[in-house]
Amino acid sequence: MESALEGSLAGYIWRHTRRQQIWVLCIVLLSMVPYFLALDLPKRIVNGPLQGHGFDTPEATQTFLHLSLSLPFLGTVEVFPGISLGRTPMLFALSFVFLALVVINGLFKYYINTYKGRLGERLLRRIRFDLVDRVLRFPPATFKRIKPAEIASMVKDEVEPLGGFTGDSFVSPLLLGGQALTALGFIFLQSVLIGSITAALVLVQATLIPRLRKRLLILGRQRQLTAREFAGRVGEIVEGVGTIHAYDTSNLERADIGRRLGIIFRIRYELYQWKFMVKFINSFLAQVTPFLFYSLGGYLTLRGQLDLGQLVAVIGAYKDLPGPMKDLIDWDQARQDVEVKFAQVVGAFTVNPMIRPEVQAVSTAAHPARLPPLAMTNLTLADDSGSVLLHPVNLRLNPAESVALVGKTAGGGEAFAEALGRQIWPSAGRISVGEDNLLDLPEAISGRAITYVAPEPFFLFGTIGDNLLYGLKHAPIGANRSAPADQVTRHWERIEAERAGTPDLDLDCDWTDYASAGVAGPQDLMARVIEVIETAELTEDLLTIALRNRYDLSAEGDLTRRVVQMRGTLVATLEQAGLSGLIIPFDPEAYNEAATVGENLLFGHAVDDRPPGGTVRDTAYFRALIAETGLQTALFDMGREIAANTVDLFGDLPPDHPFFQRLTFMAAEDIPRYDRILQRLQGRSADQATDEDRSDLIALSFHYVEPLHRFGLLTEPLRTRITAFRRRFREGLPAEIAAEIEFYDPARYMTTANLQANLLFGRIDPREATSHERIYEVLRDLLHREGLHDRILAIGLGYHIGTGGKRLTTVQRQKLGLARALMRRSSYFVFNRPLSALDQRHEAQIVQRVMDRLQRETPRPGILWVLSNAAQAGLFDRVILFERGTPVEDGPPATVADKSPLFKELMSA
Repeated sequence: MESALEGSLAGYIWRHTRRQQIWVLCIVLLSMVPYFLALDLPKRIVNGPLQGHGFDTPEATQTFLHLSLSLPFLGTVEVFPGISLGRTPMLFALSFVFLALVVINGLFKYYINTYKGRLGERLLRRIRFDLVDRVLRFPPATFKRIKPAEIASMVKDEVEPLGGFTGDSFVSPLLLGGQALTALGFIFLQSVLIGSITAALVLVQATLIPRLRKRLLILGRQRQLTAREFAGRVGEIVEGVGTIHAYDTSNLERADIGRRLGIIFRIRYELYQWKFMVKFINSFLAQVTPFLFYSLGGYLTLRGQLDLGQLVAVIGAYKDLPGPMKDLIDWDQARQDVEVKFAQVVGAFTVNPMIRPEVQAVSTAAHPARLPPLAMTNLTLADDSGSVLLHPVNLRLNPAESVALVGKTAGGGEAFAEALGRQIWPSAGRISVGEDNLLDLPEAISGRAITYVAPEPFFLFGTIGDNLLYGLKHAPIGANRSAPADQVTRHWERIEAERAGTPDLDLDCDWTDYASAGVAGPQDLMARVIEVIETAELTEDLLTIALRNRYDLSAEGDLTRRVVQMRGTLVATLEQAGLSGLIIPFDPEAYNEAATVGENLLFGHAVDDRPPGGTVRDTAYFRALIAETGLQTALFDMGREIAANTVDLFGDLPPDHPFFQRLTFMAAEDIPRYDRILQRLQGRSADQATDEDRSDLIALSFHYVEPLHRFGLLTEPLRTRITAFRRRFREGLPAEIAAEIEFYDPARYMTTANLQANLLFGRIDPREATSHERIYEVLRDLLHREGLHDRILAIGLGYHIGTGGKRLTTVQRQKLGLARALMRRSSYFVFNRPLSALDQRHEAQIVQRVMDRLQRETPRPGILWVLSNAAQAGLFDRVILFERGTPVEDGPPATVADKSPLFKELMSA
């Protein structure tokens, strides 16, 4: 694997596709036979049946398909005596033979092209895998110098032409060259003079065009490099968009992007100019030859030096000559282009030293129960600039020992922990595990026996559960879990992986190392998860996420039934606690004060995320019904009052004023528009307003909640009319509108609502300041009593955390990173300020929980913790105090405290 990408592209292709290339080359050579026969047959048709050569009398016949072979020592052996045919039957027989040759040549092309395509895709798959394999073996320092977007662009886009060229690398020169030489040789057989002229023009074309295309290659390389840099720059903007907004540099970024796009435009425009100039010259040279055929060939035919059949055959043969010649010239340009791209990509992915392949070999064996002591010998760490992070250190960490690293920020403890986690490689010295160098150990040992937790943990684009179990997935250890119908596809994929030369690692197998998690199998895994998230104090976060987000629970029929049944239990529980007034339930016969006017009108919710009635109000049915019931004027007047009050109260405030955060029905930028509407409607009624203005004001009323907005617009008669409207609305509701609304039903689970809303089946009264917190406490206790707490947590594990976990808070990300580490049983745990975002009290609680848990494990693991708060050092057996990259004290906490004023200062901070 180490030298897999070394050498030229042609050598790489030949090493990995030698047998396939030889096979397709043999097929190409075989295809030349029917190709030549197809060139010769038109001459035989013209000279024979059409002009009558060999058919001197009407009764004359000729032999069709006479086949004989001349063999050494045996003489001529007749294979088939042939069939005697007259002039007309011979014409049709030769025509059908020509049609058969066309089909045969087409089938040859089809087979050769599809074989080349499959060959190219296999090698492209191998190249991409080799490149990603190299990324996985880069030393840690390399990732500080490269841009992820550029690497992704090279793997995805820049190697794409390499796969397309693979099938053409050896086949195209032989196929195209063979076709061109066959056609040229056939022309020579008909006329040496015309053949010589044709060969001379072809030679000019083959010499001149590649020279002109050298500039195209240079421009192509420039386009590739600028496009790669552009991709990297866009990736930087996406990653740093928060900083861009914070420092108001968005226009600077626009200027930079505009300049880069200008450079790309100039390169591409010049590329187009050269491309079409070369195409013009090539096309001109290709059309000069037919001119000579018609003029010189026609002259020779009139002089009797060339018969008509030969001229027709020459013209037909040349028809097949420019195409192969053009394609051959294109192939040569593509060869030079992909050779350059291959060299550039390989150069970008060649880093020394790299992690050896055997270090990352797949292993399903269990790691040792306990690693030997970790010994640091003259360990020195430095950054890319050469600044020393850690001066030569000689230390020893014993199994089952808990060690606290204490010091000021960047004092050396963080770098020391990174070295143990193999996040940074020593610039001098070594870390030994027994007699072995830590960096030489297989990752199947070091990556499982030593668990490292960073202050900014990495998370996959996936769910909380995916990331929580990520540290347990080392190798496929279980059977394929795909459906039987997918097994055929999987078998085909396995064969293709073998032919492409990539490892057959089945992603559909069970990769979870249950033994590493300390459980017997998948049936015990959830219990382990619950324990771990409680230790990391992630339970409350996970429960909140589960309750307040919407999930597809169509496969959880039993759970949805239990949720519906718990509504009555919740009401009884709230009444016993004296909290029944905190929830206003949905009642078909009553107006819900905490819901919007739109929800009360429809007594339901849109099936997607549109506002209540967002599309229903635009239907003819709804408009006719509110006009018929007289609600159109009432809602119009309500919307006008809402707009007038809002413009009057907030019209003079700046757009970023915090009051706008409480406006659920109007944004700051909408105020001028509604102000103009109010001015247009002065002295006008709802009937006199335009459809657009009337619709905008009625829509405004849909979002109104009396206890929240307090404009005093909902009178008791209006509430009664709205409640009556909902019954009229459902009686004659068309099916197409009914499909867009999920009506509130106390006996059904609402798929458009989250779990909390389904349990409450109502709205929390906004007039109570602490209502949300008190309701949450009741729900949590109720879920415990009903035995659904853990099941709801399991649903929360399905929450998608986005790119890099950005849908979680910083505190939640650190807790999840800690929980992921605690899911494993390891010989050593290295915690590098894993909870730095938490306040000291909360951090101290979690540190205490983690220490208690790990010290109860058998065998007890070694623990090394870079503390953010030195006051927690008393929980550890040993303290190492770092100052300016050097350990200045090492010993029990009490001893270090007596000897070091710095340690006392840190503990009191």
